Amino acid sequence: MESRRCLPKGRLFARGFEFVEMSNRKSKNNLLHGECLSQVQRILRERFCHQTPHSNLFGVQVQYRHLIELLKRTAIHGESNSVLIVGPRGSGKTMLINHALKELMEIEEVSENILQVYLNGLLQINDKIALKEITRQLHLENVVGDKVFGSFAENFSFLLEALKKGDRTSSCPVIFILDEFDLFAHHKNQTLLYNLFDISQSPQTPVAVIGLTCRLDILELLEKRVKSRFSHRQIHLMNSFGFPQYVKIFKEQLSLPVEFPDKLFAEKWNENVQSLSEDKSVRDVLLKHFNVSKDLRSLHMLSMVALNRVTASHPFLTAADLMEAAQLCSMDSKANVVHGLSVLEICLIIAMKHLNDIYEEEPFNFQMVYNEFQKFVQRKAHSIYNFEKPVVMKAFEHLQQLELIKPVERTSVNSQREYQLMKLLLDNTQIMNSLQKYPNCPTDVRQWATSSLSWL
Repeated sequence: MESRRCLPKGRLFARGFEFVEMSNRKSKNNLLHGECLSQVQRILRERFCHQTPHSNLFGVQVQYRHLIELLKRTAIHGESNSVLIVGPRGSGKTMLINHALKELMEIEEVSENILQVYLNGLLQINDKIALKEITRQLHLENVVGDKVFGSFAENFSFLLEALKKGDRTSSCPVIFILDEFDLFAHHKNQTLLYNLFDISQSPQTPVAVIGLTCRLDILELLEKRVKSRFSHRQIHLMNSFGFPQYVKIFKEQLSLPVEFPDKLFAEKWNENVQSLSEDKSVRDVLLKHFNVSKDLRSLHMLSMVALNRVTASHPFLTAADLMEAAQLCSMDSKANVVHGLSVLEICLIIAMKHLNDIYEEEPFNFQMVYNEFQKFVQRKAHSIYNFEKPVVMKAFEHLQQLELIKPVERTSVNSQREYQLMKLLLDNTQIMNSLQKYPNCPTDVRQWATSSLSWL
């Protein structure tokens, strides 16, 4: 009653109205943030997943200028060329070629004439399939029809002949892009490569042959006749940027573009990304990532996982989000499988580890593991249940299904399962880390594991 006397009725009503107004404002802000965030998610996910030609090139500007110059010479001046783009996986080979082709197609005189053929060594596993794919991509199925050709070269030259409109200057330039180029070198007699390089050396249809590979010894795989027709031009991508450049890439990849509809939100978001890139804990996470791999795809994965934490009530990324994302990205999948095993299966893994320690990583069989487990059970009969042998065998087979152990050699029909040699696919650290996190692990089992590893 006293408090009622202190605050008049009008004031009470005013306060209630103020509270309602504040909650309305908050829900309105959340709604606005929600709309902005759905656009942010769309823009950034597209950037991380699809490697669009609109994204920036990092540290490969010199190689890009070299490649675009070669392509322009083929597309505009009708000069045939061949080049290999060599670099480790994730170094940006595909992105480089996509950027170059995008710029080329923006030239009006080129976009109407040029033809592109994409082949992949993983899909076109022999020359016959490759030729069918070339025919399909050049839309020449109706020209080839039911014609019978004596050889691959005849068929191929007929296809290119069909593209000609006259002399060299008026022929349609064709760009052949061969991804996983090293796999084409394993085709019989390297016929496709021979014919492609042969045409790129002759004054006929203008052809550019671009091979993408991650093998540095690629020229050693080519036959002498193929090698002699190749121009020996190579563009190397080696992810040569340092850590400061890596942080800059991280910042650019997470920043919103200037044309983002809500300028105020974009400004706040970009300021937050800038402060994140200067945060010590974030830089530590990035440095660890950088030291493991300079591959930008792993950086994109880290950013993508962190981006999933963003919601209307938590609209901006924090250092904690990135640290959690780094933990998820670096999580050991095999150790995670161990967390879901039964106590019996854990005991078998420890027995295998014990055998590995004694016999110095030599293969073991089920009988050896079972004997080791029996020794442990006899010592600790009060705490561990002694399972029947068929039950233990079932648990052993389950470990094989989970690929925690694998047979050393192929199983024969006549061999007894108990004596088939196996190898453990977990190391000491993985086992110990898994046991520490294993829920309700019996103390005796944990002690057994540590005792078997303590003298290593």
